[in-house]
Amino acid sequence: MAIAHRRIGTGPVRVIVLHDWFGTSANWGSVLDYLDPEGFSYAFLDYRGYGDRRDVAGAHTLAEIADDVLALADQLGWDTFSLLGHSMGGKAVQQVLARSPERIEKLVGLTPVPAAPYEMDEATHALFHGAAEDPEKRRIILDLVTGNRAGRYWIDRMVAHSLAVSRPEAFAAYLTDWQSLDLTSAVKGSTVPVLVLVGEYDLALTAEVMRVGWQGLYPNCRVHTIPGAGHYPPHETPVAFVTEVEAFLRRP
Repeated sequence: MAIAHRRIGTGPVRVIVLHDWFGTSANWGSVLDYLDPEGFSYAFLDYRGYGDRRDVAGAHTLAEIADDVLALADQLGWDTFSLLGHSMGGKAVQQVLARSPERIEKLVGLTPVPAAPYEMDEATHALFHGAAEDPEKRRIILDLVTGNRAGRYWIDRMVAHSLAVSRPEAFAAYLTDWQSLDLTSAVKGSTVPVLVLVGEYDLALTAEVMRVGWQGLYPNCRVHTIPGAGHYPPHETPVAFVTEVEAFLRRP
């Protein structure tokens, strides 16, 4: 069965893009208008239970995402490709790397969850694990990770989008998996070129978390802070985000 995806561009640099826990292939702000369609071929994948694949049954794990990424690459005829993953998608791209390292050219992690288990105190655990059924908890999380700076209307739209396009059981299951999964031994020492982008105002996945969780594992990793953004640079600072990503992916 063909895997539904969103395709932008027909250029020689091939990139599979994985969205965050709240998002879909469509929820990348105005970034979708600024990607270079002549230099790049982008394939945006929705996870099972999300977006255009909301009704596709699955186990809702990162291992399953990796299987779907590799199947999509085969479907596209891409023997090798780069990966861009946002937040939860940043951990998912590492699962793909662990599964098939010979096919991965570069990694871009956008405010990405590190390979190690994501530690939560009791209050944070209750907040995150309650968000599948409680829209207000989703709102609190979005406000937190954007540094308590985003307007209420934008947060309301993000919450409404996440509720409309993801199944609650999928939303909950992916969280359980990405929080607890430990990929450190599978990826540590990989020499794949890695760019990690972190928002200046992200109160959860900070630059220090990225230095420990990413540069501590990947010897060819650069961490870059995007000024003026929190956890959602594609929405907050889209041009700066695209500029950094495409400059890195173009580099030989």
